[in-house]
Amino acid sequence: MISTFNDREKGFEAKFKLDQETEFRIAARRNKLLGLWLAEKLGLNKSEINDFVASVIASDLEEPGDEDVVRKCMASIQERGADISDDHIRDKIIKFTEEAQRQVVDKE
Repeated sequence: MISTFNDREKGFEAKFKLDQETEFRIAARRNKLLGLWLAEKLGLNKSEINDFVASVIASDLEEPGDEDVVRKCMASIQERGADISDDHIRDKIIKFTEEAQRQVVDKE
């Protein structure tokens, strides 16, 4: 009986770990899509795009939630003098989360 509980616990731990990894991949993919979209909107040249996208992805590691990504995007928008609101960024985060989820789930 104890073996059964141990097996169930290990199964739950493995599922939790897999779910966390999937969520991380979805968030990273979403941030990549957001970074690519924003790079185009900001008119970045090809040599700047990869570094910019990487910085958007990395910004999500600063704190839980999406506010760190929104702050990073808004700082870049203000730096470039673009006319994109934080509400527009939040809407894109929702859209790109859905797209990233489809892309990640389809790969598995």
